[in-house]
Amino acid sequence: MSAGSANGLAGVSALMALQGVEDVTERRRRSIRRGRGLLDRLDELKLAMLAGEAGEAALARLGRDIGEARPDEDDVGLRSLLDQIDLRAKVELAKAEVRRTAA
Repeated sequence: MSAGSANGLAGVSALMALQGVEDVTERRRRSIRRGRGLLDRLDELKLAMLAGEAGEAALARLGRDIGEARPDEDDVGLRSLLDQIDLRAKVELAKAEVRRTAA
C-alpha cells in the first residue's frame, strides 16, 4: 500500500467520524424544532376544543410527537423551556385519557 493510499483512507475515516458526531448547533436546531412542533400540536388541540370537537386527531399527533426522542440540550434555559413544553403536552394527554375513561 502506498503512502498516498494510506493518507486517503485516513482522510475518509476522519470524514466519516465527523459525520457521525452531531454538531451542537444541529442538536439545538432539532431541540427547537421539536419544541415548536409540540407547541403547534397544542395549538391544534386548543382550536379543536374551542370548535367543540374532541380533538382526537390533534391528540394522536401530540402523543406521537411527545414520544419522539428528545435531543440532549446543553443550554440550561432551553432545556428548562423544553421541559415545560413537554410537561404541558403530557398534562393535555393525561386530561384526555381521564375524559375517555370517564365517558
